[in-house]
Amino acid sequence: MSPTEHGTAAEASPHAAAPGAPPTRAWAVRLVVVGIVLSALNLRPAITSLGALLEEVRDGLGMSGGVAGLLTSVPPLCFAVFGVAAPRLARRFGPAAVVCAGMAAITAGLLVRPYAGGTVGFLAGSALALMGIAVSNVLMPVIVKRWFPDRVGSMTGLYSMALALGTSLAAAVTVPLTGALGGGWRPGLAVWATIAAVAVLPWLPLLRDHGPAPAVARRETPPEPVRTAPLRISRSRTAWALAVFFGLQATAAYITMGWMPQIFRDAGVPAGTAGVLLAVTMVMGVPLAFVIPRVAGRLPHQGPIVLLLGVCGLAGYAGLYLAPAGGAWAWAVLLGVSNCAFPLALTMVGMRARSGAGVAQLSAFAQSTGYLISIPGPLLVGVLYQHSGGWGLPIALMAGLMVPQMVVGFLAGRDRTVEDEAAR
Repeated sequence: MSPTEHGTAAEASPHAAAPGAPPTRAWAVRLVVVGIVLSALNLRPAITSLGALLEEVRDGLGMSGGVAGLLTSVPPLCFAVFGVAAPRLARRFGPAAVVCAGMAAITAGLLVRPYAGGTVGFLAGSALALMGIAVSNVLMPVIVKRWFPDRVGSMTGLYSMALALGTSLAAAVTVPLTGALGGGWRPGLAVWATIAAVAVLPWLPLLRDHGPAPAVARRETPPEPVRTAPLRISRSRTAWALAVFFGLQATAAYITMGWMPQIFRDAGVPAGTAGVLLAVTMVMGVPLAFVIPRVAGRLPHQGPIVLLLGVCGLAGYAGLYLAPAGGAWAWAVLLGVSNCAFPLALTMVGMRARSGAGVAQLSAFAQSTGYLISIPGPLLVGVLYQHSGGWGLPIALMAGLMVPQMVVGFLAGRDRTVEDEAAR
């Protein structure tokens, strides 16, 4: 079928399908949407729940500031190491099966890590959960492009909104939930495995989904170009700009999730309030993560959005330095707006490649390279905090990194595709 006929048939009947493809089933599309939302809810609680209880975990396991900084650097390390394997796994087993396995790994890791015993066991359990998050991180844009090729912005917004909701929920309720469960940090962290277990279920009927996605587009979708040679993604300047942008925004995000509650607690803010402040930062992404991708998808150049988010971040860091307790709520809001660089980066991944295969390669390259770039940031913050005895130098580092983030993000937002650049 031609693309026009394909789109018309899809609109005329929810059971239309291209020749050779499995019949389109409305329930399968709904399962994909439910699976995307539930999976996105589970992509950050393993991190933000730990941030809310980092002081208790440090005391319980006898961690130094440097080791705690290493713990906050584990997420980007795992995302870089395991995320690069996601496209290969998806080609062999299908993206739905890999995401399903990822949710199962998150469930197991969250259950194991509080009770593994010692710092090494805690890190191993965290790595298992983060492995599941890593492959799901990479494959979410692929699934969106594959099933909803003409609605990349809106579906990325839905996925990003759910991700921000899960992030903020874990930050807000982990401390009070820990109190309700008896006051120990171990059940307070392990309880998040429940939501991850639920996220496994929608993907089970889709485990055999290896073929083309059903025709769900509402408008005409151009056919993917046929390539005779693999895309050499490293030849694209846009791919590199997007990877560096992804890495710097991830650095800011993981420093915020790992250390911001401690910054407020050291300024005299109670632990419960510090967790709520982190939740405010994360919850800002709930509405904005839905709005920003939709707006970005309509713009030929996403650079102005990058600059606006960067200015909010600089203002938030200045406030943390000058009056961390006095203006805590304002700084939490500003940093929450700045952290919406993440859904913007995901949207640009879907827009900077023309084909589904190109999105898979660009997503793996940008996220794996980006997370490698982000590894030293949280660790360096922990070292600077321990040796300086305060937050002046760490906050200066955060603000300094925001400037190159704005520059490379502006470059990544230009209207071009990695296929064209790699070909040249």
